[in-house]
Amino acid sequence: MSTLPDPRFTLTPGAVHIWHADLESQSTAQRLEPLLSPDELERARRFRFAEHRRRFIVARGCLRQLLGAYLQSDADELVFSYSAEGKPSLDVRHRTDLHFNVSHSGEIAAYGFAFGRNIGIDVELIRHDVDVDEIPKRFFSCAEQKWMSSLQGEAKYRGFFHCWTRKEAYVKALGTGLSLPLRDFDVSLMPGQPAKLLATRPDARVADRWQMASLDFGSEYAAAVIVEGDINKLEQREFTPG
Repeated sequence: MSTLPDPRFTLTPGAVHIWHADLESQSTAQRLEPLLSPDELERARRFRFAEHRRRFIVARGCLRQLLGAYLQSDADELVFSYSAEGKPSLDVRHRTDLHFNVSHSGEIAAYGFAFGRNIGIDVELIRHDVDVDEIPKRFFSCAEQKWMSSLQGEAKYRGFFHCWTRKEAYVKALGTGLSLPLRDFDVSLMPGQPAKLLATRPDARVADRWQMASLDFGSEYAAAVIVEGDINKLEQREFTPG
């Protein structure tokens, strides 16, 4: 008797699926570790601190289980390819146009999935040991610096992390790494302002090709996702590894 596909993992064109997972459990890391490939295990071993190793293993194991659910494949048999900048994608042997992106910070991992178009996601734990006056001078555009200068107190920290995650999500979607200067585009950051790619330089038309959304993973985090084209439907769920 055949098993019907889980509707949670049916991704229609125009839809974006967001999942988040808790990275805290050492027992979860031990359970997921056998799913990882030899190169992933080698990367895990290179982490100096056990907590960083645990987070990587759980984040990667959850990614494999999520992709396995979408493709109806065994999680441990998935093969990844990597761009020159290190962005992972499913190897051509899987014959799928499923795109994904991953981010993790603190004890949470976030995953974005879209069909047939590039996607970028970023999540950051909001910290107060960040120099929100000096860092924008190095990485934010002139417009973003001006907006940041109008914020005070907690709003300034939240504005900083809104800006950072939105910029990182866009860079990750493009897969260009540091070759795209962060000053070459503007994103929204002011309180109550929807997440948006506002301007791109030198080609202003590029901004209209992308749609961005903020994500809610609790008050301790800032997060954003961006995709090419419109987001017709955005679904956000918590993932519990099997």
